[in-house]
Amino acid sequence: MDKFDTKCVQAGYNPSNGEPRVMPIVQSTTFAYDTPEEMGELFDLKKVGYFYTRISNPTSEGLERKVAALEGGTAAVTAASGMSAITLTMLNILNAGDNFISTATIYGGSFNLFNITLRRLGIDCRFVENDTPAEEIEGLIDDKTRAIFMETIANPAGIVADFEKFSRIAEKYGILLIVDNTIATPALCRPIEFGANVVVHSSTKYLDGHATSVGGIVVDGGNFVFKGNPRYPLFNTPDESYHGIVFADAGKTAFGFRLRAVVNRDIGAIISPFNAFLTNLGCETLHLRMPKHSSNALALAKAMKEHPAVEWVKYASLPGDADYERAQKYLDGGMAAGMVSFGIKGGREAAAVFQKELKLFRICTHVADARSCVLHPASTTHRQLTDAELEKAGVPVNLVRLSVGIEDEQDIIRDVTEALNATLK
Repeated sequence: MDKFDTKCVQAGYNPSNGEPRVMPIVQSTTFAYDTPEEMGELFDLKKVGYFYTRISNPTSEGLERKVAALEGGTAAVTAASGMSAITLTMLNILNAGDNFISTATIYGGSFNLFNITLRRLGIDCRFVENDTPAEEIEGLIDDKTRAIFMETIANPAGIVADFEKFSRIAEKYGILLIVDNTIATPALCRPIEFGANVVVHSSTKYLDGHATSVGGIVVDGGNFVFKGNPRYPLFNTPDESYHGIVFADAGKTAFGFRLRAVVNRDIGAIISPFNAFLTNLGCETLHLRMPKHSSNALALAKAMKEHPAVEWVKYASLPGDADYERAQKYLDGGMAAGMVSFGIKGGREAAAVFQKELKLFRICTHVADARSCVLHPASTTHRQLTDAELEKAGVPVNLVRLSVGIEDEQDIIRDVTEALNATLK
């Protein structure tokens, strides 16, 4: 099973003779055993199996195996949402007094987690730009720095990550490179191939693809050596809650092993089996949907670039875009998924008119599903920020985010063009 398309359809679940052809939903909180000794071995992590869905579940595990295969990782752990996947990831390596580096142009929820919530816990995030010189980034690294975080395609800024620069820095200093691959998906980019050690997803988006199931997933790249690395005492110090186990000894699955056994055990931010089932169904068509999202988005971006109501268009596959060369380098076929951001002339007022005139696109606090939707961050998700703060966050007041679906290309272009025309009247 080497080809990506086949993995989308078949990876993660292989029925035995007489078993269901479709991965079943195991809607159970717990699992029964004949002896207390068997159950004890599970709790001591000496035996592989299921004993409580907060730790592991057959349906969730099927999705985990599939996404790990798609990303080229060694293990994966599902979570309740994309935000919980990121939170669990950071808590797996960070203590109070530690710090990490993140690009600033990331999803607003991630930015708030890093800039506010984790700071309350005594964890410092040091923000940089995608184009910050390497020497300046290295100047922020000290013996308490545990990771670098970035997004393959930043939401909603549309910036493509500089994998070469950040992976080189991470490797030089022996720190984890964590990449949020939500918008690109493994259909368009596999960050582990470009030096990432951990990949996170909001599976709510393209992996599910139908806006039915909130979820998240963390993929262990299996390419980071924790053993003996002084930056990661949590992996090299015996864990007393498991009779002194040292998680670094797990080798290529150490990150995922500890995340499941310790962090998810204690936090309990798990995906439901039903949502895992639906997300797995979505993944089965990922290889078909992502090229369509991308081709529709590129056609729309080209049309919008010439429209008099548009100040600028940000889409990495668009020739002349500042990230065009990176898109060709890191994204399969240069395809940049279905998110198009643009600046509308007339700011807030024009954005309101534009959204009200749309027929096919609907106003949703969502991105990356089969149906086209639209959002004006300054008046919704980022409405608490001043215009100056919006600019600093990379979300100017005139930015409108389009999530281009898999409908007919000409219908999409017509809907957006007619709505833009209405703003000029």
